[in-house]
Amino acid sequence: MSAKKKVFIIDDEKDILFSLSAFLQRNGYDVRTSDSGEAGLALIRQERPDLLILDLILPDIDGSEIASRLMDDPLTRDLRVVFLTSVMRKAEQHESGSQIGNRCIIAKPCTSEEILACVRDQIGAA
Repeated sequence: MSAKKKVFIIDDEKDILFSLSAFLQRNGYDVRTSDSGEAGLALIRQERPDLLILDLILPDIDGSEIASRLMDDPLTRDLRVVFLTSVMRKAEQHESGSQIGNRCIIAKPCTSEEILACVRDQIGAA
């Protein structure tokens, strides 16, 4: 039996962490969370997830800075990242092709199903 695919979520909104984590766990993923960018960075290096769901706006460190640090680290440079943001509207998300570079971006508010579809697109079914 293969190990569950691991998803790490960094978001400062506790309700998003709780609901999204529970939803992804029910869909077969092993989920870890952090509400802090700096703490999340350290945990990612330890946990070695298959995918990171990352809020762009965090109180301690910008999500794009986290992504940049991960890209610069040989241990994490291949980590797939899905950005969550309230900065972009849904219409802009669709116009941009839902990508920042080679990374998926989802505008808040979003549904759990939208995120699950993106997770499956990035790392496959659980």
